[in-house]
Amino acid sequence: DVAITIDGLPVNTPTHAHGQGYADNGFMIPELVDSIEYRKGPYYAQYGDFAVAGAADIRYKDKLEENVIATTGGAFGYGRLLGIGSAPLGSGELVYGAEYVHYDGPYDLGQHYNKGNLVLRYSARDTDGGGYHLAATGYSTRNLSPDQVPQRAVDQGLIDRLGFIDPTDGGYSHRINFSGGFDRHIGPGTLTLAAYAFRYRLELFSNFTYLLDDPVNGDQFNQSDKRNVYGGSASYKLSNEVLGLKLDNEVGLQTRYDDIDDVGLYLTRARERLETTTVSDVQEWSGALYAQSSAHLTPWARLTLGARFDSINFDVANNNAANTGRASDILFSPKAALIFGPFDKTEFFVNVGQGFHSNDARGATQTIDPRSGDAVDPVTPLAAARGIDLGLRSALISKVQIAASVFRLRSDSELVYVGDAGTTEPFGATERYGGELAIYARPIKHLLVDADLAYTQARFQQQQLDENGAEIGTHVPQAVQGVAAIGMTYDSPQGWEAALRVRYFGKRPLDEGATIYSQATTIVNLGAGYRISKKLKVSGQITNLFDSKDHDIDYLYTSRLGGEAAEGVNDIHFHPIEPINVRVTLSYAY
Repeated sequence: DVAITIDGLPVNTPTHAHGQGYADNGFMIPELVDSIEYRKGPYYAQYGDFAVAGAADIRYKDKLEENVIATTGGAFGYGRLLGIGSAPLGSGELVYGAEYVHYDGPYDLGQHYNKGNLVLRYSARDTDGGGYHLAATGYSTRNLSPDQVPQRAVDQGLIDRLGFIDPTDGGYSHRINFSGGFDRHIGPGTLTLAAYAFRYRLELFSNFTYLLDDPVNGDQFNQSDKRNVYGGSASYKLSNEVLGLKLDNEVGLQTRYDDIDDVGLYLTRARERLETTTVSDVQEWSGALYAQSSAHLTPWARLTLGARFDSINFDVANNNAANTGRASDILFSPKAALIFGPFDKTEFFVNVGQGFHSNDARGATQTIDPRSGDAVDPVTPLAAARGIDLGLRSALISKVQIAASVFRLRSDSELVYVGDAGTTEPFGATERYGGELAIYARPIKHLLVDADLAYTQARFQQQQLDENGAEIGTHVPQAVQGVAAIGMTYDSPQGWEAALRVRYFGKRPLDEGATIYSQATTIVNLGAGYRISKKLKVSGQITNLFDSKDHDIDYLYTSRLGGEAAEGVNDIHFHPIEPINVRVTLSYAY
């Protein structure tokens, strides 16, 4: 439920083989990023599908200050080669970037991770402020995957905590993107047009339950996703004055078409397909119209009103005729924000609004569960979510900025990741409420201290039931309660720079009854660099500085190892964070 775009390209993929809204940003080169705009909550009319918890709009640079070649080496077979730069071309600027990454990893199963990445972007600006850009980007990656392991296997000494069960898990993926944008002053406002197309493929092989369902061939399965995606948008921004009120207005259109020629689930052994569980061809089209307007009511009060109208259509052809069909839905989402201030460098705000996430098209036409064969009810194509956010932003204290808020978010349908199925499934309506605090301080000239803290309670609005119909609780599995990110960054005029960061994820309930919790996870990372000359720089980073043995993730489900009873064992399955890791980078600017 976070919508991500990179240079105008949507990252989230609906009706995805691995999980609804899956967001793979592997084609992004971080060194080319110019800015990231984060939007919290469903309060912004220009953001649609998946923009419930918020949205992240990542933008690339039009021009680089310097061209850079860099090489990085580190523990566990890590290596990276990077080349980025920009050059005048015609009336504009060509930005380019290429990287290659190899990583074996610290786990007993070598990951043999390899990724190639390429970015080509051309942009030009006119004297009147208008301009355009064209981009071609893409990446390809493949690896073995040391997935989560059962706690009992580690406790019994069957494997190490960095061990594995199935040595053939892993996969490969690629994505090729083409995009462009255009903006120009037309009349009293600015017209912006954008279009994109991309080809995406994923083949993922996982085995989470080992020998539970098939004691002969094992329980490995293959999630396959192949699609072509086309989309675009148009918006017009206009500032004017009505009845003495200064207004900033925006109207827009958005559309997207996913032509998914194969999204499937197959039973496999050592990556060899044995049986088709389900496979579908899906055509998914969405369109939206939105508008928003901000008014300066007084010198100390601003009001923003917005709304969007969304329509979605599914056409699913499944290998089981009972799950073939069409579905559609529409949704109107109003939004509003009221800001008071500043008063003594402090302003207060109230945000209210409705957003949504789409559900998997296959779930909207499905009448038979492809695994069990049981009858199931189709899900609604669009699941609405309503939120309210109250808070303040202040710079009243010298050299300190503070933002604080409390919020409530209700969703008509929760997308829950199911550990033993390796995918997301729509569950019942949920409610979240909590608070956030962000502090940014510069106590001395070259030192920046920041802290982001959040606490959230997540509950289903109704009791969840087990397979026998008994009530089991209202907790949302995997919903993190407390989160903290604290850091210090030092940038010296003598060429030194350093950063220390602490990230904390609190314990999470692993079942609806909150009978079992995960452990909390804390990791400390350290980075430092020194500019030897104007052209040469050396830097390094140490991740997991104190070699924490915490977990990236914990799941609770039933699996079966060799020699265990046919019904298996209900157990925690975890993926450990990587041990202490050192990497060094040498970069040359030209």
